[in-house]
Amino acid sequence: MPLVPDNPNNRSIASILLREGGVIAYPTDTVYGLGASVFNYSSVSTMFVIKARERHQAVPVLIASESQLSEIAIDISDDAYRLAKAFWPGKLTLIMKSHPDLPSLVTGGGDTVGVRLPDHPCPQSLIQALGAPITGTSANRHNGAEPTTANEVQKQLGNRLSLILDGGPSPSNLPSTIIDTTSSTPKVVRTGVLSIEQIKDICDVYEPRENEGT
Repeated sequence: MPLVPDNPNNRSIASILLREGGVIAYPTDTVYGLGASVFNYSSVSTMFVIKARERHQAVPVLIASESQLSEIAIDISDDAYRLAKAFWPGKLTLIMKSHPDLPSLVTGGGDTVGVRLPDHPCPQSLIQALGAPITGTSANRHNGAEPTTANEVQKQLGNRLSLILDGGPSPSNLPSTIIDTTSSTPKVVRTGVLSIEQIKDICDVYEPRENEGT
């Protein structure tokens, strides 16, 4: 499994590997991600094996432009569009109703999907070259430390990946903020880089109490 610098040539190679069903690791604006083409069931299945992740656990999806939303989500709310316009590209994951064509393995068998447009040229380039969204789960073994360098990815996942793109240390180890937009009032599922105050500048949101599950 080669570990190579993140540059245009190697991104091109990575996109070819993705198209052929490979699973790669790549830098993002948060931690390193584990990428498979979301519409390639075999590739996503391999990603679950590599990560040792339970198949009932959904994985987030990364897109390169808002226009790709219609490929993976339906019944998108006005609040979701407002939040996307305000904070994408960036560290915001929006939970939406999943498109029926999206493999159930991506959604964990549920009817929703977490979507993000990252503020990093590498995943954007990969998705554009592939012509399809990719998985955006962190590039670690399940319950392992979320990797902020390519070397950490290599230590955890060894030779199981088709390629690791080394973009240097992650700019932040803080996770994205997650908001569920499938109800009439969006609900903050996980606080991250974006503050509640920033979100409330865009729309009303429901904040679960500390003793309430998310």
